Amino acid sequence: MSAIDSLQPQPLWNYFSQLCGVPRPSGEEAAVRQLIIDFAQSLGLQYLVDSAGNLIVKKPATAGYENRAGVVLQSHLDMVPQKNNDSNHDFSKDPISPFIDGDWVRADGTTLGADNGIGVAAIMAVLASNELQHGPVEALFTIEEESSMSGAEGLGADTLDGEILFNLDSEDEGELFVGCAGCVDIVSTAQYEEVKPEENSKSFEIFVSGLKGGHSGCDIHLGRGNANRVMARLLKRGTGELGMSISSLKGGSLRNAIPREAFANVVVPAANAERLREIAEEVKAIVQAELAAVEGDLSISVKEVTPLNLVMPQATQRDWLALLACCPIGVQRMSDSVPGVVETSNNLAVVHIANGNIKVECMARSAVDSAMDELAETIRDAFALTGAESRFEAPSPGWTPNMNSPILGVMRKTYQRLFDQDPEIKVIHAGLECGLLGGTYPRWDMISFGPTIRFPHSPDEKVEIKTVDRFWQLLSAALREVPESRSN
Repeated sequence: MSAIDSLQPQPLWNYFSQLCGVPRPSGEEAAVRQLIIDFAQSLGLQYLVDSAGNLIVKKPATAGYENRAGVVLQSHLDMVPQKNNDSNHDFSKDPISPFIDGDWVRADGTTLGADNGIGVAAIMAVLASNELQHGPVEALFTIEEESSMSGAEGLGADTLDGEILFNLDSEDEGELFVGCAGCVDIVSTAQYEEVKPEENSKSFEIFVSGLKGGHSGCDIHLGRGNANRVMARLLKRGTGELGMSISSLKGGSLRNAIPREAFANVVVPAANAERLREIAEEVKAIVQAELAAVEGDLSISVKEVTPLNLVMPQATQRDWLALLACCPIGVQRMSDSVPGVVETSNNLAVVHIANGNIKVECMARSAVDSAMDELAETIRDAFALTGAESRFEAPSPGWTPNMNSPILGVMRKTYQRLFDQDPEIKVIHAGLECGLLGGTYPRWDMISFGPTIRFPHSPDEKVEIKTVDRFWQLLSAALREVPESRSN
């Protein structure tokens, strides 16, 4: 029995505990999908798996609610697989180990998967309940939200009958979300001919670690350090002062996570070996001072390694380090229409240089589609100056707010009645699936809400216990308050 099984509401936490036992990184949702299929079969509920790999489970209305508008409850099955450097966790086979830490639940050295496991667990609790009152319910469990949104993109227009979408994938209890940013991945690649390093050299591994990372949408405004930028800064200085040559560089792992760590293997003239260590300490001190308010554990280590045989040519190396130093990172513009919300940002997410191949992945987001396109094209054009080829992947449109949404009115009143306070109405900078789903089902009246989750997409991810209970209360009451179907 897990420590979290005793928490309230117990059915929701029990289902979340089950989800923690099933590995579910993006692209590997088969096992968790089968878990829910077995669950649906045990309840005698109708289900189907569509051609994209999404799972849909249907539950009839409770007695007296047959004329209510159908509600689609939607969450994604996958989670972001991030772990601390000292963790041996294998996301392909090992269960997540949740534990209670004061007012929060977190995991042991890894992401928790509350994004979006709490939403999935809540839907399972709705499907299993014999006490809730609701109209027709369709549960939509999408796949690969964290990697490509291919599940939402591939959903057929004739698969679902509902009129209202409850997206259970936002991360601030007390806030109702009515819009989100769009996003696009910019993947740039190039090749180079490796050369031999100069004689009488020494080889080193440089490791940048200790940064907090986080969600490249929800946490981008916090101004946290980007390991790729820190590493590029150090290598650029080492190249200019020491004649350093890069053998390989790897930083970041996911396009929607702010990179926490970066590794580089380099070669420097033997006479400059000790100066390399000094430069590393100097860069560390400078970055720590710049980020003192948001980062306190930055570490830069330098370790001598077995001699490296091949490196980048100096001219190529200088061009690419200059490009990594100039690539936009973080917030580019705040919203004019929604105060306090980021409009446009970019995450320099993944850098991989090795064996004559270069690959850099960025993720641009914006609440304004044209601004997102402009930023993506700017990054592509900058990379083209080095001869790189760039492609755009997994574009996802934004979700335009509708402040006159009928379900927003229902949710506002329900929240005020339950908790004697008004909810905040928000637009989120993260890329919810609502943009894609609303394009396929323009008739849907959509809203997003959830419990309070902090630091998703990082091993510091945690969910606040009391807000899970409030989230469940709101979901349960809102289902009861859904108006009659427009087709009646």
